Amino acid sequence: MSEEAKHKISEELARGRFLCFSLGKERFAIPLLQVKEVIANTNTTNIPQAPSYFKGIMNLRGQVISVIDLRSKLKVSKPESSLETTIIILDINSLSIGVVVDSVESVVAYDAGNISAPPDHDSAVKTEYIVGVAREKDYLTLILDLRKALNTEDMTAARQQQIKIA
Repeated sequence: MSEEAKHKISEELARGRFLCFSLGKERFAIPLLQVKEVIANTNTTNIPQAPSYFKGIMNLRGQVISVIDLRSKLKVSKPESSLETTIIILDINSLSIGVVVDSVESVVAYDAGNISAPPDHDSAVKTEYIVGVAREKDYLTLILDLRKALNTEDMTAARQQQIKIA
């Protein structure tokens, strides 16, 4: 990736604010504009034959919401649920979907100089959903595009589960 392309990415990312959260020992961020709300972890209803990362569905003020365990989806080590385990309700492509995270930490706005494009690497592991890396003090925060992480199969499955219940 050229330096000009990397600079353009970091400037675009720096214009917005992000919700930071943790999965395992890692810190992630997503654009705040995709977040509808943050709620406490709650019980979900399992759906038979759903993918392993599909936690189930929940009733949120009369609306059926599909819930995905982001730790399982991104293959991050999975600690036990705790009091800090949280569900982030997202609005992606006019679909409300919940993602379970270990904890929500803060809302931040990054300076363009502190955001880098993700490193290029030769790997069979797909990481196109990592759109930037923010440098903060002694740690790095991976900036995610959950539209890419939650691919079209996930979105279709979520819609189908909501239609079946409605």
